[in-house]
Amino acid sequence: MRRLAAAIAMTTTLTLVAGCTTSAGENGEEGQSPLPMDSSEVLADADTVGRLFESADVVVVSGPAPAEQRRAAEIAVAAGAPLLADAALYSAEVDRLGATRIIAVGETGPLPEGPEIITAPAGENPEPVTVADIAALAPGETAGLEGLGGVEPAEADYAMPPVLVTPETSVAAAATARAAGAELTVLDYPDPRLTSESMSLVTEQDVLALGEQFGDQARFDRAVELAANGELPGGGGLVFPGRRMIAFYGHPWGGDLGVMGEQPPAEAVARVEEHIKNYQALEELPVVPAFEIIVTVASEFPGEDGKYTNVGDPAEFTGYIDAITEAGGYAFLDLQPGQASFLEQAKVYEELLARPNVGLALDPEWNLQAGEQPLQRVGHAEAAEINEVADWLAQLVRDNDLPQKGLIVHQFQMQMLRDREQINTDHPELAFILHADGHGVAEEKFATWDAVRQGLDEDWFMAWKNFIDEDKPTFTPEQTYGIEPRPWFVSYQ
Repeated sequence: MRRLAAAIAMTTTLTLVAGCTTSAGENGEEGQSPLPMDSSEVLADADTVGRLFESADVVVVSGPAPAEQRRAAEIAVAAGAPLLADAALYSAEVDRLGATRIIAVGETGPLPEGPEIITAPAGENPEPVTVADIAALAPGETAGLEGLGGVEPAEADYAMPPVLVTPETSVAAAATARAAGAELTVLDYPDPRLTSESMSLVTEQDVLALGEQFGDQARFDRAVELAANGELPGGGGLVFPGRRMIAFYGHPWGGDLGVMGEQPPAEAVARVEEHIKNYQALEELPVVPAFEIIVTVASEFPGEDGKYTNVGDPAEFTGYIDAITEAGGYAFLDLQPGQASFLEQAKVYEELLARPNVGLALDPEWNLQAGEQPLQRVGHAEAAEINEVADWLAQLVRDNDLPQKGLIVHQFQMQMLRDREQINTDHPELAFILHADGHGVAEEKFATWDAVRQGLDEDWFMAWKNFIDEDKPTFTPEQTYGIEPRPWFVSYQ
């Protein structure tokens, strides 16, 4: 897609009154289709006109009012004309495109001299136009072009690549792409793995993604590659968003370490599925069952290795993982490392983590420094410790062609992650989840929730824990999903 402008320049002669280039193909013949794209591409909003239009007889400009922008988008799509958004670039773009007419909608400010100015009033709809509205517009419609100086609908002779947009994509960029004939797929989140449909789209052909929110080209390329690695329970290839999870937390040893271990795997699944019925009634997204399984348990005794942690045999946990997998759910392996490192313990469970629906959870509360023992104080983890695990886990995803994997980090005190801003979340292979797992009365839990969210990077997804015994009282599903923002992951302990 990096050569899209050049590709369009080598297409058939277009019979557009207000449209794209009129250049011949590379062999000098008319009637060529655009050259194949090198790859999918991220395109900044401001670069859309320059990439999709080599020339245009007509351009559309708009004032800032919502009714003006809506009408301008409608005209641009109908006429197959680019929509210019930045007044500072009007003269340069009009000159580059060779435009002879400018359709001005509303209060546009000064316009360049030379082209004929055709004024158009704003529409009657005062609501802001959305990218979904623009995606629904049909290029080439004559309705709405009457009285605009003989401007006629466009008829493109070539097929544009599919275009991904989000609500953050600018009106001008979305309308320009639609005017060029592109079909727009609207995603609520800037990742091509969001839905089954978007995954199929990017794995079958090259696409264009409009807007900086999709990340840089390298990140987008990795997301496209990962889209070929299959879907997760509930559809799509992202852990979050696209679904929510309700989880039981615990260890197979029994109920002392959480509700999950109070019963065998099949019964635990059935019990969490009963909870999900109450949550699904409150949520449009699919709500899937999950287990957060404590696989290493901090100990008051040093043990043979002197690291104050009991490392469970991976075989202990396969029954619970198999049961939640068969139920269409997800499992997280929770580490309480004592004086061991998160990374050395994670590697013990590499075979389990190579499963597509098994993620990892890190609990800094039980991450001890030299000379410390559990329960002397609440532990903490440095960003470097989290980063080395994230790097390793992301590589595991790539090496095994897996869909995105969840990485939970627990926090209920700020000191538990003292340099949290240094955690590198730039791994499209991973969904970063911050688990605010404080307990007590509602006011205490909300205070923890609000505190840990302060300064949190937008790459993190929030998780909540309901303590069945320690909370006073335990939140109902309605109370839990009434939390702002609504947690993506809710666990019960």
